[in-house]
Amino acid sequence: MENNKFAELKNGVQEIIDLIAEKKAKDANNKLAEVSEELDELLDYLEEDEDLIEISKYQVLLNQLHQRIIALNGQL
Repeated sequence: MENNKFAELKNGVQEIIDLIAEKKAKDANNKLAEVSEELDELLDYLEEDEDLIEISKYQVLLNQLHQRIIALNGQL
C-alpha cells in the first residue's frame, strides 16, 4: 500500500485529536466519519498482511477517539 495513504490517515487522525482538544465535538465527529470512510475504502484494496495490521491499528485508534468524542459531548 502506498505510504501516502497512511500519511493521509495520520493527518486525519491528528485533525480529529486537535478538534477534540479544542472541544469541538461536532466537528471532530464529522472528521471521524470522514476518516472512517477513507479507512473502509482502503480495506477494500488490501493485499498484504502488514497493511491489514497497520489498518487495524487505525481502527482501534478511531474507536478510542470516538469514545473521547462521546465523553466530550457529555461534558458540554
